[in-house]
Amino acid sequence: MMETHRPLARLAYRAGAFRDGSRELPSEVAVALSYNGSTHAVMMATPADLADFARGFTQTEGIATLSEIDSIEAVQTPRGIDLQIWLHADAADRQAKRRRSMAGPVGCGLCGIDSLEEAMRVARPVPPSDLRLTPAQVMQAVAALEAHQPLHDLTRAAHCAAFWTAADGIHTAREDVGRHNALDKLIGALPADLRGQGALVLTCRTSIDMVQKACAGGFPVLIAVSAPTAAAVQMADAAGLTLIALARPDGFEVFTHPDRIMPEDAADVA
Repeated sequence: MMETHRPLARLAYRAGAFRDGSRELPSEVAVALSYNGSTHAVMMATPADLADFARGFTQTEGIATLSEIDSIEAVQTPRGIDLQIWLHADAADRQAKRRRSMAGPVGCGLCGIDSLEEAMRVARPVPPSDLRLTPAQVMQAVAALEAHQPLHDLTRAAHCAAFWTAADGIHTAREDVGRHNALDKLIGALPADLRGQGALVLTCRTSIDMVQKACAGGFPVLIAVSAPTAAAVQMADAAGLTLIALARPDGFEVFTHPDRIMPEDAADVA
């Protein structure tokens, strides 16, 4: 498989002087997601955890369920990587009817969507969950994220999506140069029945497409270090998602469904 990062020469200016040296930078390659032999989307991504990426993208874009995926193979080509995903016949027929192209820069989650209806599709309602978090647990989840970003620590140019539970702390984390890709990879790595038992933690801003993917993944709580958009808050509220943003180890802001956050004294009584 291709390298996820490599050193490149650069000239640094600091303290009034130039210095030669190098910096580790993340790899960014074209990754095609092909279903039953036909390319559906091309994303710029970090070439790691690609089977997770294929599973997560397939779920969050509503293409197929995990049980409808027959096989996944990553084929390296001179131009990038072709993720060849084979679906059951019924799922393949559905996918062919809504095929779209998504070639574009990593910062854009809506590139190539060919209708306003698709871009603004209603988020899937969050499944019922008994998950309740204390303020201390929310801040613990954010603080724990720092130790699970090796690519970011090395390059300062990668996003992270992580899954936190009270029992395990950060249970699973995935990184990518694209924030949507990191979330798809995380969703592809987690069993569906586990997602309702913890919180999704993101290093990026929360836009409507991230809410759509979080809801499709079945997470009841989303914690982000940056601010959300107004549309993202409205969508999260309608879908039943608890949206926490501007989260730091010493505080946070809750925008929707605060009933999943319980006071510390209530947790002590419980």
